[in-house]
This record gives sequence, structure tokens and C-alpha cells, in this order.
Amino acid sequence: MLRWRGLDDIPADWGRCVVTIGVFDGVHRGHAQLITRAIRAAKERGVPAVLMTFDPHPAEVVRPGSHPPQLSTLTRRAELAEELGIDVFCVMPFTPILASQTPKDFAHEVLVERLHAQVVVVGDNFTFGKKAAGNVDTLRKFGERFGFEVEAVSLLGEHAVTLSSTYIRSCVDAGDVATATEALGRPHRVEGVVVRGDGRGSDLGFPTANIAPPMYSAIPADGVYAAWFTVLGAGPVVGQVEPGESYRAAVSVGTNPTFSGRTRTIEAYVLDTSADLYGQHVAVDFVARIRGQVKYDKVSNLIDQISADVDQTRLLLP
Repeated sequence: MLRWRGLDDIPADWGRCVVTIGVFDGVHRGHAQLITRAIRAAKERGVPAVLMTFDPHPAEVVRPGSHPPQLSTLTRRAELAEELGIDVFCVMPFTPILASQTPKDFAHEVLVERLHAQVVVVGDNFTFGKKAAGNVDTLRKFGERFGFEVEAVSLLGEHAVTLSSTYIRSCVDAGDVATATEALGRPHRVEGVVVRGDGRGSDLGFPTANIAPPMYSAIPADGVYAAWFTVLGAGPVVGQVEPGESYRAAVSVGTNPTFSGRTRTIEAYVLDTSADLYGQHVAVDFVARIRGQVKYDKVSNLIDQISADVDQTRLLLP
């Protein structure tokens, strides 16, 4: 799969293509419908399928300080798009200049002059251009004028629920990772680097990997979760596990109220391994919520509860 960082990476001799446009945060089941339709249209015409996404999130440029929690990193989005069969992953830097483009200028300069789009596939709620003035009907009018087709895909899922990143963020924020999984088509993932903590987990008999996620990551509500813990990249320490290895993990999200903590952390007790995980780039795939965050009067009660959480994790992730 080709990866372009902006329009300048497009070859001068680039031919026609089918393009699907959106932020694609999470590459959820609704996005998969768009991508699948774009790939099908591209194969029918014998041209490449291009996915165009934006970075940073448009909301942050239009309304600074309003960046929503991210369901996936750009790298993850590219991996998921490639798995679905996209030929080119194009990241458009979302700048104030791009935000100020009129719908007509975006359609002509980006879709026609640079991408040579033959078909444009979007969600039926798609908006574009300055102040989101353009919509699907606008795009169709420009398509008739400039020579490209437009296909709008409904993102409705089961029970008439719109499969949107906003909906999934609300599920994650509430700790409802099971419903988030249904909408995503896979468990919600948080990536990060394992950093040094205060060592309290080891003192309790349950040493944890403390994960520092990227800025804006969508973190589930405080509580304890059963999750898959996967090493994505090897760190600098000799003896660390190989990338791609996955383990079951009981993951605590919260402030450690039993110890009067104030900083919100993600701590994973990784089962069935004693590997050195410090410095590793890892992913936590949240499968099920076991319980909410609780403050215990006695440390012994907390230890008993952690032991029960581990047993529950083994049951949920056989």
C-alpha cells in the first residue's frame, strides 16, 4: 500500500482513482462500509482505491482546544485500511488554509486536479469546505460539472444506530467497551509506551506495566478491564519479548483511590509472562469491563479483589 503525506506526494503521472474521504478515526464498521464500497468501485473500473484522511483532526483547527479523544493513531488507521484492501493511504495536513477552502475549490483543486477522482465515496452525512458549507448534494453537483461520480453510503447499523466515531467515543467514555467492540468490529485499542511507575503493584504481588498513551487517546472510564496486551515494538532492553506477542491482562484505569492517588493511569497486570516490558510500544485491546473503580479501607481487601479480577480475566479471555 502506498502512503502519501499530502498532495505533494502524488506522482505527476497519476491516473484516475476512486477516493473515499473522511477522518476515519477508529476505522469502525461504518467506515468499513465506505472503504469496501470504494474498493469495489475501484476494481470495477480497474483503478486504485484511495483513502483520504486528515491530520490533525479538523475540529482542532476550526475550534482550537476541541480536539476529540482519538480512537486510533494514524499508523493504526493505515494498517486497518490496508487490511481492508485500500491501495493508497493519503494523509491531508488539515491547515487553516485547507479549512478556508470553499467547497468548489476543494472539489476542483483536490479531487479533480490532484487526485483525478473518477468516483468519490462518502458517508451520507458528509460535509466539506469552509464552515462545512458543502454536503453530498453539493458534491454531486460538482461531480456533474467536473466529471466524477458520487456515491453516498448510509452508516446505519443494527437497531437504527448510526455507526459514528462520536457514538463509539461515548461508549468508551462510559466504560461500555463491549458496545464499542460491536460498533468497531474489534475491541477498542489504546496504544502507548510502558514507563516506570511507583512500583506499588510489585509490592502488592501484582507488578503492572504502566502505559503512557499518546495525547488525545480515548481512554475508557475508570475501572478494571479484561484486555489483550500486545507488544508492537521492541524496546532497548535485552531480553524483551518479540513484537506481535499477545497476553491476557487485567487492566486498571483510574487514580488508585486506595492510595489517595490523583494522577489517572493505565496499569496492566500482564498474565503468564515475566518479560521486561519497560520501553516497549504496546497495545491494550479492551474486551470487557469487570468492575468500577473502588476505594478500599484495607490493602488486604484490595489484594483479594485484584486476585478475583485476575481470575475473572482468565474466564473472560480463555
